[in-house]
Amino acid sequence: MRILLVEDNRALAEGLAAILRGSGYVVDLVADGLSAEAAAAAEAYDLVILDLNLPEMDGLDVLRAMRARQNGAAVMILTARGAPEERVKGLDLGADDYMIKPFDVPEFEARIRVLLRRHAGLRSSIVTYGGITFDLTSRAFASEGVPLDLPAREVALLELLFLRAGKVVSKDAIIRSLTGFDEDLSANAIEQYVSRLRRRLAPHGLTVKTARGIGYYLERGAAAE
Repeated sequence: MRILLVEDNRALAEGLAAILRGSGYVVDLVADGLSAEAAAAAEAYDLVILDLNLPEMDGLDVLRAMRARQNGAAVMILTARGAPEERVKGLDLGADDYMIKPFDVPEFEARIRVLLRRHAGLRSSIVTYGGITFDLTSRAFASEGVPLDLPAREVALLELLFLRAGKVVSKDAIIRSLTGFDEDLSANAIEQYVSRLRRRLAPHGLTVKTARGIGYYLERGAAAE
């Protein structure tokens, strides 16, 4: 899953980005409101973590612009502005959550998991498809209780397909979800990841099918192509 982190305090931003990346998320980091507004308009994010006291453009104006464009990404406001009227305004403008600095990191991580679960339309943190389960809290896959040992990039790809099981995900959407600003991933690389994932999933009754010229989707009980 891809997250846009908008924070002008460099030390805090880099610390939070490291925590999120350590949990397997793809994170883009920007430090001002205009860059945040441009990034949110150009890229598809699952979550935007948004400070309010930003150079160039206030965070609430960024949020207002996002929702005016019908941008449906989950938004967590993370700010030192904790007055009740500020919280009400942020939530009324379309924020999904509002946290006050300083904050507890485990709670921050838990709230992110809740927002991403809601964004994916899930009520439980445990998702089952075919013979495989996915724990959104640990971001780990298992088959009959036995963890699947997958490299990080394959975990991210399987998560994307797993949460949209049966639906085609385009190659462009996969590339956008798996890479940040400073990364490059080709369509050929995606094909290699898909091929490896097919081999790993074959013993568990799942496969990644190809929608010719479009992308890929996850299917139960089908032979790999």
